[in-house]
Amino acid sequence: MEISTRTPDSRPARRIADGFLASAVLVAIWKLGSLAVGIEMILPPPERVLGVFGGLIESPRFLAALGATALRGMAAFSLSMLLGSAFGFLMGSSSRFRSYMGPLLTVIRATPVLAIILLALIWFHSDTVPVFAAVVMAFPVVASDVAAGVRSADPRLIEMAVLFDVPPRRIALDIRLPSALPHVIAGARNAIGLSWKVVVAGEVLSLPKHALGTGMQTARVMLETAEVFAWAAAGILLCAFSDAIFEAFARKSTWPTA
Repeated sequence: MEISTRTPDSRPARRIADGFLASAVLVAIWKLGSLAVGIEMILPPPERVLGVFGGLIESPRFLAALGATALRGMAAFSLSMLLGSAFGFLMGSSSRFRSYMGPLLTVIRATPVLAIILLALIWFHSDTVPVFAAVVMAFPVVASDVAAGVRSADPRLIEMAVLFDVPPRRIALDIRLPSALPHVIAGARNAIGLSWKVVVAGEVLSLPKHALGTGMQTARVMLETAEVFAWAAAGILLCAFSDAIFEAFARKSTWPTA
């Protein structure tokens, strides 16, 4: 029998190494593309963007924008999780309620993000527009995943619990909730990534005073392409940071069984 010599930490280390390798390949392609274009205003080289990014980090304007966007993203994510989990649990527990919610979720999924943002510009203040748009777009993702998780509960366990007159509250907490938890984590990971993207897109159009999207739009108007890349890189880092947190959480968490 072959004995594996892989250490417990080799797999995370391998993923990190692969990530660095993939990033190096992308940067190399970017550099070659910049050399081929030859016009910095169209495609600036990576070292130029890195230099601009370093300058932005030192400015109070950037820190204020980063903090404001992070707060909007977390607010949108929290509201999406709260509403999506509540409605998703009801959808998973009741087929009738799921039928009622089906058309609404279909309409939301089919509506372009830009249309949601434009309507929000009419209804809300510029600081609220990105949060509202992100909640609207992320809510169906969470609700659908939570509903799928609740429906994945073993129907035999539920039938037995009902037969023995177990209160509905205990059935929900001891059977349905443990089945739904992995789906909740998956929905949360998808929702937070979507929230960052929609929040920044909403900021680009609504132009709040402090926002990464406002910085991107201002740089675009001034034809500072490298600065547009630098502001976008800050948003990418926010998304990557949250994704890394969920990856670590999912890897270390253990789910209770019914």
